[in-house]
Amino acid sequence: METIRFNTSDGATLTGTRFAPQGKAKAVVVLPAAMGVKQDFYIPFAQFLAEQGMAVLTFDYRGMGQSTPPEYRHSLRGFKADLYDWGERDYNAALHAAKGWQPDVPLFIVGHSLGGQLPGLLHDTQLIDGILTVAAGSGYWRDNAPQLRRFVWFLWYFAVPVYTRLFGYFPGRRVRKIGDLPRGVIYQWARWCKSPHYMVDDSGKPLRAGFERISVPLLSMSFTDDEMMSRRSIDSLHDCYKNAPMERRYIRPADVNAKRIGHFGFFRPQFKTTLWQQALDWLDQHARIEHPAQSEQSATRSIA
Repeated sequence: METIRFNTSDGATLTGTRFAPQGKAKAVVVLPAAMGVKQDFYIPFAQFLAEQGMAVLTFDYRGMGQSTPPEYRHSLRGFKADLYDWGERDYNAALHAAKGWQPDVPLFIVGHSLGGQLPGLLHDTQLIDGILTVAAGSGYWRDNAPQLRRFVWFLWYFAVPVYTRLFGYFPGRRVRKIGDLPRGVIYQWARWCKSPHYMVDDSGKPLRAGFERISVPLLSMSFTDDEMMSRRSIDSLHDCYKNAPMERRYIRPADVNAKRIGHFGFFRPQFKTTLWQQALDWLDQHARIEHPAQSEQSATRSIA
């Protein structure tokens, strides 16, 4: 493990962690986090991939975890960030940091929840050779898992506006929901989650152009006992990737001899020989395919 810092296009400094394999990497994997989750949560899975020959980069979005400036460590009041920052700038910068580290191998995204949504905001999708989403779906509240709908209605229409107005940010740790989030992030996310289109611009128009630019292979791994995502929300998000060759796996806990997986369970080490191996097999398979991004870079180096 190696801690690194890299800059975004607008000058923000982010903290990431690189996991290097022994010998030459087969591919480089960027592992963007779910909403409110710090990159440390993904360490066991990242280490597993590195042991299997993959280079891995995890990172925290601005205002989260190690990417929070020291003056905001105790309170995010006054910290400016929204989901455009996290997607268009932070996520995009992580792709460049990974490609700069491992320029000669294919680049894959393994996106958990929000990490599987934000590719729709990426500018430099030409850097990506494949996407694997984990427990990712639309956050539209009416499409959430049935047991969650009453809570999210209360969250979006009462708790978020009240607590955010009171504290100047969403104090998730204090109220034990989601985690601390910058004001701009939680307000934009609430607006998305109240729209049937989910990811929308300020006028309510669906944000789809970024998704449509993505034409690389995509594997969706979702779970029947996900306490947040229903089958409808999962399909709604992945239907946005209309130009990506896609495989969708809707996995029951019994399929992998488990009692529970849920929204976060995929990343527990107990699934090393089942779910993690499935993900690795898919990455390995697609890492062996010749990718346009690699071919262009090789040609550029040859000309130079």
